[in-house]
Amino acid sequence: MRTAVAAALLMASAHSAAADGSPAELISNFRLQHGEVRVTSDAALNRIALEQARAMAAKEKLDHGVLGSFSVRMAPSRAGRAAENIAYGYDNFEKTLGQWIASSEHRKNLLLHNATRIGVASAKDASGRRTYWAMEIAGDYEPPPSTGKKKGEKKIERAEAASPATKRKPAASKCHISLLGLCI
Repeated sequence: MRTAVAAALLMASAHSAAADGSPAELISNFRLQHGEVRVTSDAALNRIALEQARAMAAKEKLDHGVLGSFSVRMAPSRAGRAAENIAYGYDNFEKTLGQWIASSEHRKNLLLHNATRIGVASAKDASGRRTYWAMEIAGDYEPPPSTGKKKGEKKIERAEAASPATKRKPAASKCHISLLGLCI
């Protein structure tokens, strides 16, 4: 009941104060009321959200995994922590945000600690009747890689996994005849 009242109050104040407020402003207002920091819109997160919303709309399926795993989709953002909210049905962001606030799991994502950036997007299904929404919220960003080593600093390297098909055995150093993959 308290959550529904809070959502209704937020909706009323958000609608009257910023009828055309951006998702970042609306989410920031909610976060500030609950002791968290403001978030700003992020181009990479907006792109990830748009890809997710479009994929759900194309398949007419509300599913976090419609494009693959969340961690793989979020990797380009370089965020240390991230969460995603998805929804369908409402034609505007304010109503969708109200739905998320009223849901304990979605609310937890909106209040992700140390989050500083968000991306929000929507897409309509083929009929144009149903709107799908995706919100990516993230924080704890990695510092940009340095170009040189400072005194006492260790270089951190990222390992990339190769598929078994791309892994090759080292060539033999003294191969006189190669026949069907055998070295004689």
